[in-house]
Formats: sequence, C-alpha cells, structure tokens
Amino acid sequence: MKKSWEKIIKTILGVLVGNLVLSFAVAAFIVPNGIIMGGATGIGLTISHYFQVNLSMIILAINAVLFVLGAVFLGKKFALTTIISSFIYPIFLSMAQSIPGIDKVTENNAMLAALYGGVLLGIGIGLVVRVGASTGGTDILALVLHKWFHVPVAVFLYIVDFSVLGFQMLFSDSEQILYGILNLFLSTVVLNRVMLLGKSQIQLFVISDKYREIRQKVLTDIDAGVTMVDIETGYGEQKQQGVLCVIHSRKLYSVKEAIQEIDPKAFITITQINEVRGRGFTMEKLRYDELNLTKN
Repeated sequence: MKKSWEKIIKTILGVLVGNLVLSFAVAAFIVPNGIIMGGATGIGLTISHYFQVNLSMIILAINAVLFVLGAVFLGKKFALTTIISSFIYPIFLSMAQSIPGIDKVTENNAMLAALYGGVLLGIGIGLVVRVGASTGGTDILALVLHKWFHVPVAVFLYIVDFSVLGFQMLFSDSEQILYGILNLFLSTVVLNRVMLLGKSQIQLFVISDKYREIRQKVLTDIDAGVTMVDIETGYGEQKQQGVLCVIHSRKLYSVKEAIQEIDPKAFITITQINEVRGRGFTMEKLRYDELNLTKN
C-alpha cells in the first residue's frame, strides 16, 4: 500500500515538474522567437497566428477535445495518466507568459532560444514520460489512429507532427523553420537522455583462464554481481567460463585494475547498456556474505 502511494506521488510530481519546465520553455524561448514546433502547442501557435486568440486558451481547448477522444477510444486507464498534463500545461503556460520580461530572455537571439528551448522541452517531456505518464496533446491522436488503422504509433506521430510543422511553415521565415528543426532535434536527444538518466550502466565480459579468481574478486572486493557464461575458445576449442558483470560507471576503473592484476592477458569487452533492472539495481541488493548464509 505504501509503495502504491509512493508511486502515485512520484508520478504526480514528475508530471507537474515536467509540465512546469515545458511551459517555461515555450513561454520564454519558443513563442517570443516564432520558432515552429509540433504537438498541441504547434496547433495553438498556428491558430493564434491567424485569429489572434490567447495561446494557452487554445491549447486548453485542443487538449480537452483530444482528452475526450482518448478517454472514449483508449479507455479510463489512459485517461487517468493524461488528465493532469492535458489541463495543467495550459494553466502553467498562462502563468509563465504572465511573468514580466519572460519574452525578452533571449531577445534578438533566436539561435540561443532554439538551443535552450530544445534542451528544456526535452527535459520537460522526459520527466513526464519517465514516470509512465503522457503529455497528452497530439500523442492521443496518434494512439487513436493506431487503434483504428493498426499502423505503428511512431508513424502517426511523425505524420501528425510534420503536418503541424507544415502549417507553421506557411507563415514562418526560413530562419524560424531551421531553428524549429534544430529545436526538434535537440529536444528528441535530450528526451532520450532524460528517460535513461540514472539507468544506464557498464557491462563487462571477461574471458580468462583465471575466471574463478576474477569471479571471486569481483564478488567480494568490488561487491558487484557476476554471471558465469559457458563458452568455448575459438582457436584452442577449450571449454571454460566467461565472467559477465554489470556495474556502475564509477566502479569501472577499480574492476579493470582488479582483473588486470589477476590476469594481465585477460580479454575484456566493455559496453554501455541503456537500462538495467532487477536485483542490485531496481531491487534491494544481496551482499556476497548474506548470499552464502542463505545458501547454508
């Protein structure tokens, strides 16, 4: 029960902070410099350009319509994960736009606006997606179309976003379009980094005749988990075991030194992996001495 409440609080905080960062980025960098962008904000920018209507109110109306569409066709569970973003983002955007001087943060410097806007957009969306929620908006439309036509969601996301960008290109100059593309690229890169923040680890695979000593050293001195893999050497066709180990990056130096100390000729491959889950990472770790007691 406690974990359930902790998860709910974590999700709500992630959505609130993510939308706060997102709204600040749009108010401070995107809107003042006329940089094009996708999503419901992009639709709002297009409508507000032609009809001179308040941007946050347009986005609120768009999100409300898309939210109802998602609730009807995607179910209550989806609605619960998007309701906060759908309605809190326009409110945060309105509050951000009311901050005195916010539209002059990068005055006459669209390049700086594109850079900072892209980074903050990626952080904001990443924080929301990281806790398993959705930013709502045109993501809902893509998911509904996917349910109807059974085409991958990513395809519809690209179609929707590029359509929104295309409408903005009709009234934007070449620089605004190029800055918009840069902004989109940066936000995508940062989004991927934020989603994997704190989850990426280093994987080592060691091939050595002294695999028993290496296994023991890593388990006891380095206090890292080890998996033994049955292998056969290619040239000598000798059967032995390889040592597979996943560690935090800060332990990489000490692990390499320990292995080289035991066997300077050890063959080591080092790979960065995007996410690790399970005992020792997302679950409580068992120490080597505790594991031995459990066995006995």
